[in-house]
Amino acid sequence: MKANSDMNRELGKFIDGATVDNLVEAARAATRRRKNLNLHPELADPIQRLLNAGEPGTYVRAHRHAPDRWELIVALRGRIDALFFDDKGVVTERLTLAAGTGSVLEVAGGQWHSFVFATPGTVALEIKAGPYVAETDKTFAMWAPLESAAEAASCAAWLESASIGDRWRA
Repeated sequence: MKANSDMNRELGKFIDGATVDNLVEAARAATRRRKNLNLHPELADPIQRLLNAGEPGTYVRAHRHAPDRWELIVALRGRIDALFFDDKGVVTERLTLAAGTGSVLEVAGGQWHSFVFATPGTVALEIKAGPYVAETDKTFAMWAPLESAAEAASCAAWLESASIGDRWRA
């Protein structure tokens, strides 16, 4: 899936509604129920820019990035809930990003967090420091099940309604 290639390359990139619709459909069809569209030219780019489409029920395993690795999130469509945790997996904050509200979230490096794609067709704009190296991009919380684990779906369902003070399988 590519950004609209009809635009003059000298101007940059233009992502139209049809491109976003296609990304949403790709997320719905994906096993993980989410899909990215990278806007940066390569993984080595110093600033990673991408659209991240997700559907309710997708599981974003709790993780954190290195202390110097922030990420910026804006909901373009739908609603995303961002959950923050302490080292033991207790929810310390829950924030809602909804399209059209002007809400922007910058997640500081070193913060345990996860995201819930709360409504169908949700799409976020994500910007973060690069380069992207899969092996070092994030550290996963030991208390959070692997995406492939049988209990991942249960954890995803818990994340949808977890409140401040709650803990997964406390």
